[in-house]
Amino acid sequence: MILDAARLSLINLFAPETRAVFWKTLGLTILVLVGIWFALREIFILYAWPWFAAFFPDMPDWTGWLTLIAAIAAGIGLALALALLIAPITALIAGLFLDDVAEVVEKRDYPNDPPGKAMPLGEAVASSIKFLGVVIVGNIIALFLLFIPGINLVAFFLVNGYLLGREFFEFAAMRFRSPLEARAFRAKHASTVFMAGLLIACFLAVPIVNLLTPLFAAGLMVHLHKMISKRDPAFRG
Repeated sequence: MILDAARLSLINLFAPETRAVFWKTLGLTILVLVGIWFALREIFILYAWPWFAAFFPDMPDWTGWLTLIAAIAAGIGLALALALLIAPITALIAGLFLDDVAEVVEKRDYPNDPPGKAMPLGEAVASSIKFLGVVIVGNIIALFLLFIPGINLVAFFLVNGYLLGREFFEFAAMRFRSPLEARAFRAKHASTVFMAGLLIACFLAVPIVNLLTPLFAAGLMVHLHKMISKRDPAFRG
């Protein structure tokens, strides 16, 4: 079921019907990442680099190599910081475009089913901000766990698998259910949703490809919600 949902989501990524949403989501994701990159770079130049220069006030010739090493290390650090921010950025952008993705998926693959109802703008923005905060906290915890041998990268997949699976599924479910019912439905099928969330986390871990995470995750969870709902039609929360 999860693999079928993932296959359909991948097909939908490049379908003509999703082209407009594809470019909007990809463009906004790249724009936000570029903006954050320059912001982090300026923060480093303004606050970290003066401290480094003050630490070596005389700057003899050999410190030129040290400066180069520090610059490379700073670049790697900024890249790692950006990589860790992809998950919360995905969460924020998903909240803006999930309904667009869901409408395309529903019309394309479920034309005979009643259409879902988009969340009101205020509720969608509030939910996205809450989700953003939860994912940031989760990834900070995962970052600290990276320094513990035997856990490290496993923490990234478990934390993001749980958080992304939970929130994307509830977003999809709330097109057809109240927030309370959506949470209860997700809790009833928690193991399935978590496994699908791990698939999203794996997608998120692939460089470049992870820029499409909002589209893939939204489509995956729309399909998964449809499939689970057909297997559990009597559920009312």
